[in-house]
Amino acid sequence: MIDKLFGKKKDSPYTIRWHEKIAEIPQSSWDVMALPLSTPFLEWEWLNNLETSGSVNPRTGWQPCHLTVWHEHNLIAAAPLYIKGHSYGEFVFDHQWADLAYRLNIEYYPKLLGMTPFTPAVGYRFLIAEGEDELKITEIMVNAIDNFCFKNKLSGCNFLFVDPQWQSVISQFGFTAWMHHSYIWSDNNFNNFDDYLQIFNSNQRKNIKRERKAVEKAGLITKNLVGDDIPHYLYPYIYKFYSNTCDKFYWGSKYLKKQFFEQLYPNYKHRLMLVTAYRENDENTPVGMSFCIRKGENLYGRYWGSLAEFDCLHFETCYYKPIEWGITQGIKMYDPGAGGTHKRRRGFPATSNYSMHRFYHPRMNNILNQYINEINFSAEEEIKAINEDLPFTKKDINLIV
Repeated sequence: MIDKLFGKKKDSPYTIRWHEKIAEIPQSSWDVMALPLSTPFLEWEWLNNLETSGSVNPRTGWQPCHLTVWHEHNLIAAAPLYIKGHSYGEFVFDHQWADLAYRLNIEYYPKLLGMTPFTPAVGYRFLIAEGEDELKITEIMVNAIDNFCFKNKLSGCNFLFVDPQWQSVISQFGFTAWMHHSYIWSDNNFNNFDDYLQIFNSNQRKNIKRERKAVEKAGLITKNLVGDDIPHYLYPYIYKFYSNTCDKFYWGSKYLKKQFFEQLYPNYKHRLMLVTAYRENDENTPVGMSFCIRKGENLYGRYWGSLAEFDCLHFETCYYKPIEWGITQGIKMYDPGAGGTHKRRRGFPATSNYSMHRFYHPRMNNILNQYINEINFSAEEEIKAINEDLPFTKKDINLIV
């Protein structure tokens, strides 16, 4: 049984509450703080869908334990948080820390986690209402988290894929930064896809053109479908392709339920962009699909799949078609999702991101702080090595990286 320790401290105008589901928190009050952010993944609709679809709950090892701060009857701050009994679905691989804790006879699980579940996209932060003192409210929230973790014997608190600006705020409260990297495409004032091709050396330009031609030779056509243009019947297909890819390549990582994708319609369809592939003689039944989320100038590739093996279809639906579409739509940043060093050969340099950590056991925290600079230096060197091997022209490489 989790002791939530909520209430109002003496002489404080603020009330702290903990919630076992986001549905306990008014959507309008939450989204006043979430909608202005560049990330779509802290919006109430996305987080609630994860819970109501059964993808996130204590049985799956993600126990919602969201923190809110209230001034009288007004919600002024919130943090989506989860109690974890494992490290699956996080995409920040902390198994070495779990192994160290085991060897030191220190309990590593459960732990407290701040991130959008199953979403390795930069942007996590506390939600704080406009006009509030960010440092003051952050201090209140960190103190509440520390008390909660001590009371419930949680080993630590970890914030993953944090917003770069928020990182400088939370670091003031004793959290340690751990560097990782993603593969990110950035717009370089491209007017069209041919402009994008010019950043590559001649061999890679030819290779990309060959890969796109291979999809045509297979007798496939691709379409971009956005928001209201997505037929309702396609939503179950998103899960079908996602499930098929997980079964083939990522055993044990089918985190999202079918209901999650079906519930994206109608309240989240405005954020969706699909790249669908069809055989030329059947434009109603997709044979492949990539699933993307768009908010403002940012595009996020989340999942993809196909029902058969088609040469280069993955590259076309996950990289080239979204980039081509993104250039016309004013997209400035495209995060195609986790993993895959093949991304770097198609215009996605390695880009640093950070997670922020605090262990409550003194020995673990001392080791973290003793070695983190060395760990981060190695991560930085890896990023440099990756980007030195990009197939870009020498003239343009610094503009992209």
